[in-house]
Amino acid sequence: MIVKDEFLAKLRQYFGLNLYEVRIWTALLSRGVSTAGELSDIGNVPRSRAYDVLESLEKKGFVVMKLGKPIKYIAVEPVEVVERVKKLVRVDADERAKRLDSLKGTDILQELNLLHKQGIEFIEPADLASAIRGRHNLYTHLELMVRNAKKSVTLMTTSKGVMRKVEALKPELEKLAKKGVKIKIAVPITKENSEDVKDISRIAEVRDNKNINARFCVIDSKELLFMILDDEEVHPTYDVGVWVSTPFFATALDNMFNACWENLSPADKVAVK
Repeated sequence: MIVKDEFLAKLRQYFGLNLYEVRIWTALLSRGVSTAGELSDIGNVPRSRAYDVLESLEKKGFVVMKLGKPIKYIAVEPVEVVERVKKLVRVDADERAKRLDSLKGTDILQELNLLHKQGIEFIEPADLASAIRGRHNLYTHLELMVRNAKKSVTLMTTSKGVMRKVEALKPELEKLAKKGVKIKIAVPITKENSEDVKDISRIAEVRDNKNINARFCVIDSKELLFMILDDEEVHPTYDVGVWVSTPFFATALDNMFNACWENLSPADKVAVK
């Protein structure tokens, strides 16, 4: 049996298996039913590890042990394996989430917070900045920033960017709106994004911005995240942003945004063609 390393690597990524597990599994899939010794030879796995690997695969729902001698193993249908793995992932995620929730109010979390506060005192202002690569990472960091907002959220984005932000940030923005946090969004309003603009306008003040092509977010006039590339010209994987914690710069950018804001038309008064 010859299986390309690239294919095995993809299987490991999707199913969360180690190298020996994925070799034994694909070997068994190619045979349907087989012994540990045969699978060891086919999959190029040491015989001393074959039984341990098969036991692990059995617990995960990839194989079934056939009664009788010699002991043989049967491959579970791949479609069924996918469903079993999905179930295990959900269970594992729920358990991990519960463990993390149980940390709230504990001595462990208090000690972590103490370490963080003590560490902050030794941070140089120049260190409170970082480059973030990849749009997924950018939105993960942006969500964290928005979640911690106390007074204001200022967003300038592109026509397509607002659709992504509605999808990613709406739940957090709704919570902030209920707390009285001021949310301002400047965006070129188009026919394509008009429904998203209408949706987000229920919780934020949105105005039409056709003149300035920029992507940034300022939180409480203290920290900001600005993207340095045009989202029309860059693949999401290669998108780059810079996060800075600096009241001096953030306040200046907020003031410039507000000066521009006065000349923009409210979303409900924009005629979309």
